[in-house]
Amino acid sequence: MGFISFIQNNSGLVLEYTLNHISLVLTVLVLSLGLWIITGLIISRHDRLAGAVISLSNILFCIPSISLFGLFMAVPGLGLGRNTAVLVLVIYAMMPLVRSVYLGVKSVDYFVMEAGKGMGMTPSQILFRIQIPMAWPTVFAGIRVSVVLITGIATMATFIGEKTLGRLIHQGITRGNADMIIAGAVIVSLIALLLDYIMGRIEKKVISPGLRYRTND
Repeated sequence: MGFISFIQNNSGLVLEYTLNHISLVLTVLVLSLGLWIITGLIISRHDRLAGAVISLSNILFCIPSISLFGLFMAVPGLGLGRNTAVLVLVIYAMMPLVRSVYLGVKSVDYFVMEAGKGMGMTPSQILFRIQIPMAWPTVFAGIRVSVVLITGIATMATFIGEKTLGRLIHQGITRGNADMIIAGAVIVSLIALLLDYIMGRIEKKVISPGLRYRTND
C-alpha cells in the first residue's frame, strides 16, 4: 500500500490537484447540463435537426481527447489552461446528455400526451408537465454517465497546463513511480464514484417512485 504513504507524504500537493480536478469537473457539469439539456429539448421538437445534432455529437465523441485538447489549445483566446479544458470536456459531455434527453422525451407514451391534449394542455404544458417529468429516468442515466466520463477525461487536461490528478499519473509514468500513478488513479476513481453516488441520491429525490419502479421493471 505504498500509494497511501505517497499521499500522506505529499498531502498538500495531492489536495491541490484533487480540488482543482473537482472544480474543473463541477464547472463542466454545470455548463453541460445547462447547454445540452436545452439542446436535447429543442431537437426533440425537430426530428431532422435531431439527426444532425446527434450525428455531430457522435463524431465529436469519437475524436481522441488529446487531439481535441491540442486543437483548441491553438485557438486564439483559449491556449493553455482552464478555458480550453472546460470547452473540450463540455464537448465530450454532449453525446450522452443530448441523446438521453432526446430519447427520454421521445419515449413518452403517445396516448399519455393525447390525454394531456384532451385536458386542454398546450404543447409547452405537455412538454414541461408530462414529457420532461416522465423522461427524467433516462435523462439521469445520461447525466450519471457524463459525470463519470468528465471525471476520467479531466485527467488529460494536465497536458494543457491544468493541475488535475492527471498530473500525478503522468509524472508517475515519466518517473517510473508506481505509487504516484496508483494514487492519482485511485483518487480519480473515488471522485467518480462519489459524484455518481450524489447524482443517484438526487435522482431518487427528483424522480417519482412510480417512474423508478417502472424503469427498473
